[in-house]
Amino acid sequence: MKKVLVLANLDIGLYKFRKELLQKLIDTNHEVYISLPQGDFIEPLRKMGCRFISTPIDRRGINPLVDFSLFLRYKKIIQKIQPDLVITYTIKPNIYGGLVCSKAKIPYVVNITGLGTAFQNDSIVKKLVVGLYQRACKNVKLVFFENGGNRDEFLKYKIVEKDKTYVLSGAGVNLSDYPMTEYPKKTEEINFLFIGRVMKEKGIDEFFYAAKKIKKKYPKTRFHIVGPFEDDYQTDIEDLELREIIQYHGYQKDVKPFLRMCHCFVLPSYHEGMSNTLLEAAAMGRPIITSRIHGCMEAVNEKENGFLVKVGNRKELRQTMEDFIALSQEEKEKMARASRKLVEEKFDKRVVVEETMEQLRVAK
Repeated sequence: MKKVLVLANLDIGLYKFRKELLQKLIDTNHEVYISLPQGDFIEPLRKMGCRFISTPIDRRGINPLVDFSLFLRYKKIIQKIQPDLVITYTIKPNIYGGLVCSKAKIPYVVNITGLGTAFQNDSIVKKLVVGLYQRACKNVKLVFFENGGNRDEFLKYKIVEKDKTYVLSGAGVNLSDYPMTEYPKKTEEINFLFIGRVMKEKGIDEFFYAAKKIKKKYPKTRFHIVGPFEDDYQTDIEDLELREIIQYHGYQKDVKPFLRMCHCFVLPSYHEGMSNTLLEAAAMGRPIITSRIHGCMEAVNEKENGFLVKVGNRKELRQTMEDFIALSQEEKEKMARASRKLVEEKFDKRVVVEETMEQLRVAK
């Protein structure tokens, strides 16, 4: 039995988006260990057959001492388990797990699920992250990307050689878990939905702006937000709720009822690996308005199943949402069907898992 060690930073993401891959590894006679912080989804992962190693991670901090302690923790874990393969997800597991594996000559595969804030501007932090990634990927077997734009960035900074890269269609979406649903009946009330961490980089400020402007012009339009706070927006949310501009639903384990209810899904994000929420919304047959960036635009055939807007352009977002409101019921339903078709053709989870398994076999 081959031992596979998975390093990640969050139980929700690992369970929601990677459980099918983990199950496939278990079903093909792999002993799967998962190293990540404690959380509500650890028990379901355990029940699948994963062996859990509690590993605290400061996901957003940049304290060198804290990060070095994570490096030492990974070193200890890898020395104890002696895995045949290590699979890493997200920046800190990628870097510190990669550094340990490279030095210990343990085969490892890195997953780039997005470049994050560090790559957005030329800064000391960016130079540091690029340097660390160059070292972490020195002896990597393979680096998976969720879009071609992210791979181009890694090639540009000579972090990894092209023949050690592979672009997947994100994590894919389980078409059975997210079935096509009937589009809401024609009504004056239009429900726009945002699902994601409430933070600047998800475009929440632009969403607020559009909601405030559109609400004045179309009073029956409703704006829903589902997701936990990542940045300090609680006061803004409370104010907008009191003014009946938005409805905040907090974090929800099951987002499907909200997707069924909405007429259009909106994600004006600044950067993504591949937005899983876009794929889930499209799978359930909802038109999309999102940013013209890699990780978002792959989920949209423009004017067929949705619209793309420039990052950070709040006026364009508002106008595009108003353009959507003006569409006929028939046009909206046609976009809904096109969303489902796009996901079926490009983002079927079963295909993504098989692709990943094949590449892992080659990498080992």
